[in-house]
Amino acid sequence: MRFGSRALPFAAAFLFVVKPAVAQQEPDQKQLPEAPVPKQGPISPKHDNPLQTTFEVLGRRSIFFPDLATSPGPLSTKQKFELFAGKSVAPSRFLTSALGAGISQARGSLSGYGEEWAGYAKRFGSSIATGASTDFFGTFLFSSLLRRDPRYFVLLHGGPWRRISYGISRLVVARTDSGRQAFNWPGTLGPLFAESLANSYLPVSEQTAGRTFQRYGIRLGFTATTNILKEYWPNIFKSLRIQKIAPGLGAESSPVQPPTYHFP
Repeated sequence: MRFGSRALPFAAAFLFVVKPAVAQQEPDQKQLPEAPVPKQGPISPKHDNPLQTTFEVLGRRSIFFPDLATSPGPLSTKQKFELFAGKSVAPSRFLTSALGAGISQARGSLSGYGEEWAGYAKRFGSSIATGASTDFFGTFLFSSLLRRDPRYFVLLHGGPWRRISYGISRLVVARTDSGRQAFNWPGTLGPLFAESLANSYLPVSEQTAGRTFQRYGIRLGFTATTNILKEYWPNIFKSLRIQKIAPGLGAESSPVQPPTYHFP
């Protein structure tokens, strides 16, 4: 069959229409669905390192106790200064000072401050000042000079006696910047220097060596009690589900297997 010259325009028009239609019917590789990927279940982390276990449970920095360790460290000199500043205005500082001022007034200590609310306010203010100077000497100055880590590393596991004895032992045992255990010079010298400095603003009757060492012993006792509270702080607020004070301890947190190694 022959096609005349008039058929050429019709053939060209036919190809112009059919070619795009065929192209539209070809599947686009970008629009094809991806091959199904087998779903993998959650992989439970291995808690071989007790330090990592503690940091996973604590999650983030505590508002109430800023010195609870949430990372292996070490802290720089600037970070130790920031920790000193944070501890000086932490809720735990105001609570312990308020409690200490009440006990002091009930026992008749610091009699030069008087009684009633005026005397209580003076006792409270002096406790805040001495606590801040304790943190300055212990958390910042001596920790920086002697390369000690001023944070509290929660033991997190073990029986009550074991954890209580661990908290008390932190009075004399500290973690160095390199991760080892050493004598807690900042924790023992800091309160002593702070109580010596307190003689510049305490009543005259308190400015003796005997009264200074007596206050020093009382402050160490408060520190030991606070360490025990720090030790159980994550457990307490995990049970109460208060994440703003103890972040990372909600009901969705997975239980932590007790590690076998005891970190300093």
